[in-house]
Amino acid sequence: MREVEVVVREYEAEKDRTGAEAVDRMCDVSPSGGVSLFMDHLGDPVCRIRNSPAFLMLVAETSGRGDGEIVGVIRGCVKTITCGKTTPRSSAGGGMPAGEAVPIFTKAAYILGLRVSPSHRRMGIGLKLVKRLEDWFRSNDAEYSYMATDKSNLASLRLFTHHLNYTKFRTPRILVHPVFAGHRLPLPSSATLLHLPPSAAESLYRHIFSTTEFFPRDIDSILNNPLSLGTFLAYPTQSFSYTTIHHFLTRPPKSWAVLSVWDSSSLLQFELRGVPRLKKGVAWTTRAVDKAVPWLRIPSVPDLFSPFGGYFLYGIGGEGPEAIKMLRVLCRNAHNMAREGGCRVVATEVAAAEPLVKGIPYWRSLSFEEDLWCVKRLDDEYRDGAVVGDWTRSVPGASIFVDPREV
Repeated sequence: MREVEVVVREYEAEKDRTGAEAVDRMCDVSPSGGVSLFMDHLGDPVCRIRNSPAFLMLVAETSGRGDGEIVGVIRGCVKTITCGKTTPRSSAGGGMPAGEAVPIFTKAAYILGLRVSPSHRRMGIGLKLVKRLEDWFRSNDAEYSYMATDKSNLASLRLFTHHLNYTKFRTPRILVHPVFAGHRLPLPSSATLLHLPPSAAESLYRHIFSTTEFFPRDIDSILNNPLSLGTFLAYPTQSFSYTTIHHFLTRPPKSWAVLSVWDSSSLLQFELRGVPRLKKGVAWTTRAVDKAVPWLRIPSVPDLFSPFGGYFLYGIGGEGPEAIKMLRVLCRNAHNMAREGGCRVVATEVAAAEPLVKGIPYWRSLSFEEDLWCVKRLDDEYRDGAVVGDWTRSVPGASIFVDPREV
């Protein structure tokens, strides 16, 4: 690995924005087949971390010339999340019913947006950026650091697993569905939809997700963020009618589902590049036919080959024999919201074993069947994984809670 002299320092918006944006634009995400997914931060390189409790962006600048060039960037944030659960044998002194699971919280750091200019790769710049960011994580008392990458990104995997002691941890799925601009999707009368206020959504989420991996302790901040467009609850219409969330929690229906919608379009725009002309032509044809004969309700592929935005679905949960059916209704509602918001896709990310995945419509051609999350315990004392309760060695659960602020 050839090294180059660079200075790693904190990002300064007024001074570094142009250079940082240039590096981001040179680094497309390429999942497969030569097709790349270009991501634009809409003039704000810090947008993906700005809503987190604590965040930092670093840049790598060439030195020794008087007017350094930005050749690398990295972003990170720190928050308190659930990393497991424990089940007390009794409620003595704890006020908790015997056998009820109690969440185990940890302070965790998330690395995202590591980019190095193509002309300066294999020079140790990415390694320097990550190590400097990890120092900041430790100074903020983070116990774990984790990152996500596509499983085909061998350079990123080599950096984190071979040079930085990260281990492969979870393999969630990113599911993407196009938004059909020509028509709304009908919502069945067999389901009742409730739009929950943030306070009610917080109560529900703390009740059902408090012991789910990656559940953020500051869920209230997420739900009250202007980018969170609402939390929606669905249950069979013939069920009992609910007036308060307390009423729902004390007497829930046999089946129900819930999800929240996050507006990613105001922060990020995407664009598919490298798509063959034939596929572009087929996509155009579906739109033309849908527009000409909308009553046939033919699924049309939106224009994904020019900049577009999307909505992200998070907090997906539910119970009962009709939970999957109720979730489909909620996804249809989210599709209609995205259509009205001018978006071209609706996306979500779920655990590999998520039991409700059959209720989430998606197109395989647009989705990532296996995202890869890697984790590391930051305290050197526990790097060998010998301590009891080391999260890096835990067995994955059926579900995870994906923070929309990190999408």
